[in-house]
Amino acid sequence: MSGGRAAASAPKSGERLEWIDAAKGLGILAVVVGHVWTRGAVRDAVYAFHMPLFFLVSGYLFRPKPTVAFVRAQMATQGLSYVLWLALLVAADVLIEGARGHRPIFHDWPGDIGRIAFGGSELRGPFTVFWFVPCLIVARIVCNAIGMRWGDPRSWAWVAIALCSAAFAYGVGAMTDVSPLGVLTVPMALVLLWAGWLWRGVAWQPWMWALLLPIGAGVLTFGPPLNMKAGDYGWPVASFIGAAAISFVIFRIARWPVLGSAPVRWLGAASLTVMYLHVPLVHYLSPYFGKGVLLAIAVIVPVATHYLLDSNKVTARLLLGK
Repeated sequence: MSGGRAAASAPKSGERLEWIDAAKGLGILAVVVGHVWTRGAVRDAVYAFHMPLFFLVSGYLFRPKPTVAFVRAQMATQGLSYVLWLALLVAADVLIEGARGHRPIFHDWPGDIGRIAFGGSELRGPFTVFWFVPCLIVARIVCNAIGMRWGDPRSWAWVAIALCSAAFAYGVGAMTDVSPLGVLTVPMALVLLWAGWLWRGVAWQPWMWALLLPIGAGVLTFGPPLNMKAGDYGWPVASFIGAAAISFVIFRIARWPVLGSAPVRWLGAASLTVMYLHVPLVHYLSPYFGKGVLLAIAVIVPVATHYLLDSNKVTARLLLGK
């Protein structure tokens, strides 16, 4: 897992890897598909890996940094954009549902302020994916704090921490689905961050196709869908081995010219904006359009919005975390 080839594969600080954007593009397309087709084999297949993939990508890019500076950076970028996107979409829901003659999801003011601040399991409908970002922030902060103490993911300390965190995640997930700000999922997210960080030190070998493809195919075919938001992690251990196998295959094929083409990379670079906006679009437009049109709208509109926001320094700073 170590050595010169592994060290060469580690991204430098500030470096943007095109294949990472391509992998995120494939991943966020799976996320959108899973929210357009909400039942059936396609939905179950993408739910076997789509959210673990994003935690694994974050882990792959992870570098320990001084704790205070790291926390400040997380809150000033992802934390701020989370608050602003949530506020904008709550306001949009009030306006849209009012125009349609429907009751908004949050209609008991000021009482609903507490539910919005609670986040996580209280956010449903067009806000259902809003558990992910605060969960990722907290998991990254925890990972960074541990990483500053044990900087080698191959260490026995990290192995022990990952095993304990996974056991805790399964235990708590079996007891409750209540999740303020998505923190119910943090223990499992920590395991995935560690696994992604560990994978960065692995030099790809041809025999890995023969190992990862059957595992991934087995989980896609027979495995239960995961609901990380609710602490439902499918088969103990096996589901996450399968999700990792699928994700690592996607990491590899994202380097291929066709799958790593510019449109896929553009989609990946806009993945967080797509994450925030695609569910509201599906939620409000599903009575009016078929599945194929919904998929196109839920991809194209958020991507266009992302690059429009990115063209202005203020909106890029506030809503894109730049």
